[in-house]
Amino acid sequence: MNLYIVRHAIAYDRDEERWPGDRDRPLTPIGEDKFRRAARGLATIVPSVDIVLASPLARAWRTAEILADEAGWPAPEACPELEPDRDPEEVVAAVKPHRHRESVAIVGHEPMLGETIAYLLTGSEENAVPLKKGGAACVDLDAQPPDGAELRWLLTPKVERKLAR
Repeated sequence: MNLYIVRHAIAYDRDEERWPGDRDRPLTPIGEDKFRRAARGLATIVPSVDIVLASPLARAWRTAEILADEAGWPAPEACPELEPDRDPEEVVAAVKPHRHRESVAIVGHEPMLGETIAYLLTGSEENAVPLKKGGAACVDLDAQPPDGAELRWLLTPKVERKLAR
């Protein structure tokens, strides 16, 4: 199974007065516009996925909706295990029921996504593989032992947008 890991696009800075608790903090208009182009670029190398699991926080959820609109990926399904401050083991547990699928996409937050990539590749969340806002990675979970997973690619949003041209 290919696991596509996408970090949410550029969001407004934290502001407890505007978005208490940070759950409702949205993408900026520029972040949304840039990610629309990035999503079209992702679609050139990943034209479809079987399921999209997304953090229910506003900025990640909107990023997943843009993937549905621009890349033609399925509408997101809420996945609380992708909220910030969750452990990579929880993310893996949330993905596990979908292992029979050919491709699964997850949309969430740093540093947890980078830690999850490291965990999948090495068994440890140390030495996280950071994703830029709107960036994406592909991890092949069907790689042969002893590793069990293989990083196929890691893209910055700038590269994704260039793919859309």
